[in-house]
Amino acid sequence: MTPPEQPRSGLKNPQAAVRGMGAGTLVMEAIVLLLAIQPIRIMGGHLSGLGIASVVGLAVAAIVLSGMMKRSWAWPAGLVLQVLLLASGFFHYSLAVLGLIFGAAWVYALSVRRTILGRPGLL
Repeated sequence: MTPPEQPRSGLKNPQAAVRGMGAGTLVMEAIVLLLAIQPIRIMGGHLSGLGIASVVGLAVAAIVLSGMMKRSWAWPAGLVLQVLLLASGFFHYSLAVLGLIFGAAWVYALSVRRTILGRPGLL
């Protein structure tokens, strides 16, 4: 008996490629978050200490999560991270904009994952 046919993506290791895409997205998000702190403060945004701590915490969580993409819970956790970033828009509206941008990037990464790995559903 032969195993069920895997979807052909043309990649030698599709799981590693998808993990790399997810990790790259999270690392890029962490870099942008850390680089956004100072311009928000300079351009008149009153980002409080709690707001800065939340941005740094989200950036650290994104970096840690990028290293755990082999885990089955990492993709849903990445989606939760995007929702938290969107919610941090209460500290400053530009963080909500970043949440929308990276949320859209994460949904795209999830759809590419589903296409390449042939898994049903978004996650």
